[in-house]
Amino acid sequence: MGFKKSDYIWTDRKRFMGMPLSFTRYAISDDRLFISTGFLNLKDEEVLLYRIRDINTRRTLWQRLFGMGSISVVSSDKSTPSLVLKNIKDPMRVKELLHQQVEEMKIQRRVRVGEIMTGDIDDSDDDLDMDDEI
Repeated sequence: MGFKKSDYIWTDRKRFMGMPLSFTRYAISDDRLFISTGFLNLKDEEVLLYRIRDINTRRTLWQRLFGMGSISVVSSDKSTPSLVLKNIKDPMRVKELLHQQVEEMKIQRRVRVGEIMTGDIDDSDDDLDMDDEI
């Protein structure tokens, strides 16, 4: 990750039993979400915040015992449609921070994304009317 730590709004590492003993690093800047993995061979992924469509948290019993959780991010990015920030500290606060930044970037870029409904829509009226015979 090429920025100075002061350029990020939030940073953390993937944790093991509550301790940051991993080479997986996470960061959020004003406009991007970053994941960097590896020690000798590095892999860097990033997603522009305005492309994020959904954010979910998951906290297993063990994660809750150590004050950790995982955040899943679904985006419209072609190369990285989904990311998981695994075993991060205080996931609910980070999710809210990420959500606020995503909304701010969408407003700044004037991005309007319509919800897409999937599935068949049945227009038939299955309700019984007073005139129907039973």
